[in-house]
Amino acid sequence: MAVIAGRGDLPALVAGSCEVQPLICGYEGVELSGLSADITYRLETLGSLLLELGNRGVTQVCFAGGLDRPALDPTKLDAETAPLVPMFMQALQQGDDGALRVVVELFEKTGFEVLAAHQVAPDLLAKGGVYGEHWPDAQMRADAEVAAAHVLKISAQDLGQACVVGDERVLGMEDAAGTDALLAGLPANTKKKQAILFKGPKENQSRLIDLPTVGPETMRAAHNAGLAGVVVDAGDVLVLYPQRCADLADELGLVFWARTGE
Repeated sequence: MAVIAGRGDLPALVAGSCEVQPLICGYEGVELSGLSADITYRLETLGSLLLELGNRGVTQVCFAGGLDRPALDPTKLDAETAPLVPMFMQALQQGDDGALRVVVELFEKTGFEVLAAHQVAPDLLAKGGVYGEHWPDAQMRADAEVAAAHVLKISAQDLGQACVVGDERVLGMEDAAGTDALLAGLPANTKKKQAILFKGPKENQSRLIDLPTVGPETMRAAHNAGLAGVVVDAGDVLVLYPQRCADLADELGLVFWARTGE
C-alpha cells in the first residue's frame, strides 16, 4: 500500500494502522507530521509517481491529510505526466469535489485500488453517541438539524463541510479557507447563542477521500471561539484521537456529540 500523504496527523494514524508499513508519498514542499516521505512528487510528475508505484509493487493507495490545490507549472512537466495535462486542466476547473474525483479516477484507471482512510483505520470513524460527560440539550439538537440541512442544501456550491449554528440560525459557513478561518470570523455575540460547530458530509460526498475530520485542535478552536459544542454526523466524519478529544471536551466544558439516525 501507498499512503498519499498531506498535512496533519491523519496520514500517520492511517500508516500506523497498516499491518505492513506502507510507502509514504509526500507532496514536494509539504511538511509531514510524524512521517518521512519515501517518495516526493509534484502535480507535474504525477505520471512518474504512478509508474514508480507500479514498479514497486503497490496495488492499493490511500489519500490522507490536507493539501492545497496546486498550480500547474508547464516548465516542470515530465514526459510521463505531459499526456495527463488535459485531465489536470479539467480537474482544476471543476472545484474541489470534481478535482478529487478526477484524481481518484486517474489512480483507479491506472489499476490501483483506492481505499478510504476509514477502511484502513476503521476506529477513526465517528461512533454514534456523546463523547465525554456533557450532553446536548434540546436547543443544541435543533441547531444540529439546522446545520446538517444547511450543509446538504449548499452542497452544489462546493464550499466546506462545516458551519456554525446558534438559535437555529447559520452564523458562519466554511469555505476554502478552512475551519480555523470560519471560527475566526464569527460574530462577536456567538458565545451568547450557545452555538455549535457542525461537521458533516456534503450531498454525494465521496467517501474515498476528503471526509470531514475533527481532532483535539478542533475542540480547542471551538472553545476559543466561544462555542458550546462540536457536533458531527456519526459514520461520516473522522475523529482523530477520540479519547483525547473526549477528555479535552470535558476539560473545556464542551459537548462533543456524534449524532445518529438523522
